[in-house]
Amino acid sequence: MLKTNLLKSLLLYLFILAGLTACCNENTQPAEFKPIAGFSDEVNTQLSAFLNDTKNETGRKIAVFDGDGTVLGQTPHYLADEAMYQYALEHPEKNKKIFNEMIKQSNVSIPYVQNRVKYIAGESLQFYRDLGEKYFKKYYSNKIYEPMREMINQLKANGFEIWIITASPEGMYQQFLSKELQIPITNIVGIKSTIRNGIITDEIVKPIPQDHGKKEAIETFVQDVPLLVAGNSRGDKEMIEHSSMLKMIVNPDEHIAPDQTESIADYAKRNNWLIVKINDVPAEDFPSVTSKKFGIRLNKTHKVEK
Repeated sequence: MLKTNLLKSLLLYLFILAGLTACCNENTQPAEFKPIAGFSDEVNTQLSAFLNDTKNETGRKIAVFDGDGTVLGQTPHYLADEAMYQYALEHPEKNKKIFNEMIKQSNVSIPYVQNRVKYIAGESLQFYRDLGEKYFKKYYSNKIYEPMREMINQLKANGFEIWIITASPEGMYQQFLSKELQIPITNIVGIKSTIRNGIITDEIVKPIPQDHGKKEAIETFVQDVPLLVAGNSRGDKEMIEHSSMLKMIVNPDEHIAPDQTESIADYAKRNNWLIVKINDVPAEDFPSVTSKKFGIRLNKTHKVEK
């Protein structure tokens, strides 16, 4: 009887072990790529090939994305700007010296993106996260690029870490982006300052993730070379080129800047980057406090021809 019971127990153990092994193997198998609606056949073909080429990757599988204009619409204004300027109208006494400096600066310059964080100094990090989510829900909840969301989901299903590297304020973007993209809140890296006793200070933390600083931010915070990097502008060039495999750009600008010899769109074509076009059209009832009240430039609309 004892031997029979031991044999039964052993068989049950082996059965359970086999089931668990099969389950684990199933969960670790790369997910099959499904063509993404809104992407061209060429883009889907390259993404499928990329996932196939990386399925046996033994190291960290990392994909890095810019924020505004890459995973989130930016017309007519960056969420970071529209939220800040609407907040400023309601709180005219808030950090007036910094605010008056900022409205005279280019809103894509390094001094400006630092001042955007210095302006909110004195508030808690949680306040800033809630503020960003408030304006996301109010004006931008339909502006997550759905093809990019699906691409991120398929990358995650294939074992990729997803990181966002943005020149927008880290605290403002962390909460809503982590929820929308279902990634760790600390995987959203942006302009930030030292947090002391839960309060945001004006002590900016380097590197500044703008232009070449985005590559440095990957090296500093991600601490490995990504297999895929996606951006949308000249400010993402160095970061995109840091990718060891797939280099992607969304709605690249065809304008040639005064200090450049070619547009980022032409540069991307010449270097065989994967070019993606996605609709980014402002809502008719968007308040545009950023431009109407403070004279900050409008971002370019992108309407994809079907």
